[in-house]
Amino acid sequence: MTLLAVERIKLFSTRSPYWCSALAIVLGVGLTAIIAASTDNGQLTLGLTQFGSSQLALSVVLVMAALAVTTEYRFNTIRATFLAVPNRISALVAKTAVVAFIAGVLGEIIAFGSVGIAKVLSPASNLAISSGDQWRHVAGIGLLYGIGAVIAIAVGVLVRQTAGAVAILLVWNMLLEGLIGIIPKVGVKIQAWLPFMNANHFLQLSSDPAEMTGAGVDFKFSQWGSLAYFAGIAVAMLVVALVVAKRRDA
Repeated sequence: MTLLAVERIKLFSTRSPYWCSALAIVLGVGLTAIIAASTDNGQLTLGLTQFGSSQLALSVVLVMAALAVTTEYRFNTIRATFLAVPNRISALVAKTAVVAFIAGVLGEIIAFGSVGIAKVLSPASNLAISSGDQWRHVAGIGLLYGIGAVIAIAVGVLVRQTAGAVAILLVWNMLLEGLIGIIPKVGVKIQAWLPFMNANHFLQLSSDPAEMTGAGVDFKFSQWGSLAYFAGIAVAMLVVALVVAKRRDA
């Protein structure tokens, strides 16, 4: 518990979590507001309320998580951390737990905030969250953010440089996995195994195929299975990062 408290204090002693959280909320909820305002009253769907939260806001949260590690390497405070806590794995696991929890809470705020603003701007639209499918689509944003933060932490530990880690995460999440689909014959087959594609598959409203991402991709798992697969990749990356951090100089 002491390590968790220390990591929480360290995280919020910098400005980046505040700025990133504010930007993620503005992008996620703000984009929903724009969509709701530009859609005929009564025509907005629940799926559209999470358009910004599942892409733009997620990217900001990934950056926030990576910064939690890379700023320590940049200012060499990671050395003090490892001197105070010789067990590097414990220190990094505590940091990961704190950042992932905060990312998950932020995800829920953005997800339900988006639904709330949509109901205000488009009161005639049917935006009720009544089925398990709909709850997964909205509440699942927090799970996506939390697991994504673990991946971002792992990348930050492995790369250690802010620019490199941020570039990898943004290109990976927003560009690379989508571009792989244009590779003839094998592109969509590869996409079925990519982590963020599976994360998006988990969030899909199966009752509304028009709003489903990854069209043409033959996913190998159910939607909850895709989440488990996404989490498994995150854990595997974190384990690799912890082993590397333990073996190399701080």
